[in-house]
Amino acid sequence: MLLVLFKKFLGKRQSPHPDSAEPQPPEQLVIRIQEGDLRLRNQFITDYQPYVAKVTSRFCKRYVDPARDDEFSIALGAFNEAINQFSTESGRSFLGFSEQVIRRRLIDYVRKEQRFSQQLPYSTFDVEDEEDNIINPVEIHQAMEQYEKQKGMEERGSEIMDLNRCLADFGVHFSDLVDASPKHDDSRQALFAIGKQLSENAEFMGAMLSKRVLPIKELMGIVTVSRKTLERNRKFIIAVALIYNGPYPYLRDYLHIKEESNKGGE
Repeated sequence: MLLVLFKKFLGKRQSPHPDSAEPQPPEQLVIRIQEGDLRLRNQFITDYQPYVAKVTSRFCKRYVDPARDDEFSIALGAFNEAINQFSTESGRSFLGFSEQVIRRRLIDYVRKEQRFSQQLPYSTFDVEDEEDNIINPVEIHQAMEQYEKQKGMEERGSEIMDLNRCLADFGVHFSDLVDASPKHDDSRQALFAIGKQLSENAEFMGAMLSKRVLPIKELMGIVTVSRKTLERNRKFIIAVALIYNGPYPYLRDYLHIKEESNKGGE
């Protein structure tokens, strides 16, 4: 779905203005917009959405989805703000100026999301980039680090709530996993392997999800542990299988289930 949206987003672009035989520099178009050409403003913003997305993705250090991410909306508003504020007397390019405005608004957004209680004076670290924009690497790093941490916490909480709902169908709650977890690492790793085997067996997994019970009889045919071990660790194995089978990357990390290392040992 993201790929489809991305292709549409970077698809056919119209010329800056229907009356123009050749594309005009952004600075000239902005002057016309500031003189009151509303139609040109709308077209100009539409044409430069790929540029706004590129600047936003570079700031966030990840792909920003224009259809879903708030950061793109913030950046697009900043681009419109830059149109209003730009002056040719500054001697700077409009795109360079707009990137500076976008970055500032994104930093403000990150700060607001994190509810910073105080502003740290990082102005001594200000530098100019290739477009003569004033940026602060230390401030951006701090803001993005806190923002990503908060996003991770929110997504982890969402995964826990979703898993808890799934576990409830089996009469298990997420809080039960603490007591159900084996004390020894070797035992945990063995149960992780069993849960992974279960999740990768479509027939066994389908039976578990439909009957809401651990398919102990079926598992006995593919594992080397005793029936008593399976029964005693029923809750733990069910939880591991659900985590492997579902979209829970944060919980896999929380339970120290390392997918890459497991793949390497297969």
